[in-house]
Order: sequence, then C-alpha cells, then structure tokens
Amino acid sequence: MNNFIEELRWRGMLQDMTPEIVEHLNKGMSSAYLGFDPTADSLHIGHLVGVMTLLHFQRAGHKPFALVGGATGMIGDPSFKSAERNLLDKPTLDQNVACIKEQLSKFLNFKEGAENKAELVNNYDWMSQFSFLEFIRDVGKYITVNYMMAKDSVKRRLEEGSGLSFTEFSYQLIQGYDFYHLWKNRNVSIQLGGSDQWGNIVTGTEMIRKMEGGQAFALTVPLITKADGSKFGKTEAGSVWLDANKTSPYAFFQFWLNVSDDDASKYIRIFTTLDKDQIVKLETEHSEMPHLRILQKEIAKQVTIMVHGDKEYEMALKASEILFGKSSTEDLAALDERTFLQVFEGVPQAEISKNEYGAIANVIDLLSEKTDAIIFTSKGEARKMIQGGGVSINKQKITDPNQSITFELLQDKYLLVQKGKKNYFIIAVN
Repeated sequence: MNNFIEELRWRGMLQDMTPEIVEHLNKGMSSAYLGFDPTADSLHIGHLVGVMTLLHFQRAGHKPFALVGGATGMIGDPSFKSAERNLLDKPTLDQNVACIKEQLSKFLNFKEGAENKAELVNNYDWMSQFSFLEFIRDVGKYITVNYMMAKDSVKRRLEEGSGLSFTEFSYQLIQGYDFYHLWKNRNVSIQLGGSDQWGNIVTGTEMIRKMEGGQAFALTVPLITKADGSKFGKTEAGSVWLDANKTSPYAFFQFWLNVSDDDASKYIRIFTTLDKDQIVKLETEHSEMPHLRILQKEIAKQVTIMVHGDKEYEMALKASEILFGKSSTEDLAALDERTFLQVFEGVPQAEISKNEYGAIANVIDLLSEKTDAIIFTSKGEARKMIQGGGVSINKQKITDPNQSITFELLQDKYLLVQKGKKNYFIIAVN
C-alpha cells in the first residue's frame, strides 16, 4: 500500500485536506468518493484530474466510489458558475450515467473479487426517496443559512453573476447529504474533489458531525490551468471529450501532442501513471532535445492508450506521421475514413464521378482539367512539377505525366495528392 497523500503531493495534485486525514489513511483501507456531474453522455478531459485521483486512491490499496449525480444533475452545481445550468430529465440522465460508468471502467477496477473494487453509486437512488418536507425537516435544520452564505462559491455568484435560485442554493445541502448517506451506509469516510468543491465537501463533514457526532475527511486537488492562462481542455472546436464520437482519437491525441513545454512537465505527472524516476528521465531527455517534443509524445501516448486503447493510439500516431513525417501508401490505407478526413481537414477537395474517373487517360488529365483546376491550372504547370519530382499521389512519387490511372482508392473513395512539401489535395470519387 503506497502513500496516497505523498503520491498526490509529488504529482502536484494536492490542494487542501482536513486535519488528521493522513493518520486516518495510515490505519488501513479507507473508502472515498468523488462526484461526477452527468450533464453529458461523456466525460471530458476536465474530469480526468478527478478520475486520476480515484485511480491513485485505488492503487494505494483503498476503495474508490464514483458518485454520479442523478439527483444533483437535475439541479446544477452553482460553484463558480456565472449562470444557472439547463436541467435534464431522468431518461437523459440515466443514459449519461451508463456512458460515464463505461468510461470510468477504463481507469478503475470494478471487477468482483477485489476487496477494494471500485463502485459506482447514483445519488438519485436515495434522494428520490425523500419528500421535500422530509428533506427540509430531517436534513435542512442541521445547516444554517449563514453557514451556506459564507461559502465563496455562493458569495461570488451573488456578487458577480445573475443571482442564485433556491434550487441551486440547495445544492450544497444535497451534496452534503450524499456524503452523510455514504458515510452512514457504505463506510465512506473521505470525499475527494476539485478545489472549487471545498465548500460543498466540508458541508458534508459538518452534517456528519452534527447529525451523528461522526468524523469524516476531505481532500481537494487543484483546478488545472494552462501556462498561458487559457482554460484547460478547451479548443477552438470546444471541449475535448473521452467519447470517440465526440472527439476522435486522432484529435484527442493531437491535443496532448500540442501542449506547451511548460504545461507538459505538469501534465505528465497528473495525467499518466508513470512513476517519478520515469518522468525525471523523460524531462532530462526533453531538456536536452526539446525539438523532439519527448514529453508531449509520451503524454499523448499514455493518455490516448488509457482512454481509447492501443489500436486507436497506433492509428492516431500513423495519422500524425502522415501529415508531419515520412509515411507510405500502406499507412494511408490503414486509416479509417473518419481519421483520414480529420487529418486533412480543410484541404481543398475535388469531386468526380466513378464513370468519369474510369475514363481518365493519364495523371496529367486527372490533376488539371478533370479536377476543375483545383490542383493545377494547366497541363503545362502539372507536367513541369511532375517532371521535377514535386508531385505524389497516395504518397507515391509521380515521375511520368502520362502514367495511367491505376491507383487504389483510399477507403474505396479518395486519392490524396501532394504538391510540393506542404500542399495537399483530396480527390473524392463518388
């Protein structure tokens, strides 16, 4: 059993913790939970800090609980939000919960047999048993309005936002009761979360103390930022999701590959399970050869494999090498259509029919008049560049302008034309 606190500390994943939590953890296996808001049918990389916290907790020999807020997802956490969230209905939430469990199972061991197997719980299961009157009578009386108003998340919302509905104001009571319920019924003594959740978490420890005279503990991890001050996990296309249908494995891989050097040293500690010696070695190599982007490549590899598996990582790596390095026709053919189109997103495209494609006499016709002069404006220009060795189709160098059309279509539909070193074109045969 390794030291969970020290593991988080050297990884830069420790923000605040309640007194005596170290002694509590040292007594033996403990149980802790961390909550996930099921407002979408996928987690995004902003959730990964919490996921990795639970992963390290389980690796240290303790028992992790992942709580999905089927009840609180109907309300919305106001913590450091400027406006109230849209509320979701139960069928949508149930679907989101199922998808989130499947994603969490890639990081946590939910398998029967392990004493510290991970468990997934849904606060709708117990909150739905309460009537409104029962809740305000049996739970609400233990926490004062003054206590709730003193939380930074509430004060900031009232001062800077658009007000706070009673629905949202009640959120910390419900989250506090979640902690109490798990403490009383599942022996969960610790709540984990991001630093913006500290107020809600200690409401739970206060509720446990007042309702039962019990003791519980809290630990938070820092909110992740980027070195340039912009929000982590956001791109021009929006959030970076763990669901391959929302963010392709190639785009996911590229996100990590493109992090800055300043961020890479931080992220490799937080988002991988590499140990300290491995990370220090990689950092040393990176500092000696920064142009090779050793840290970024290792982060991209580790996180993509964890989320999407080895096969998708290999495809994302191949796709990256096609665009930025040496590759072959076989490498191109190995890409699925989604990845191929994402790699060459924004590349000029020309379309021709299958009948027209079958009737084209030679390469020079294909690259000029048959593709509406998108690639070459004239046969003379095409001939000159082909003879100069500056044209390839599907990564095969073309040397004869009169070469016949015998190329195998990529994904049974596409030809990739490269003109010079950096200019790409796609011919779609429909």
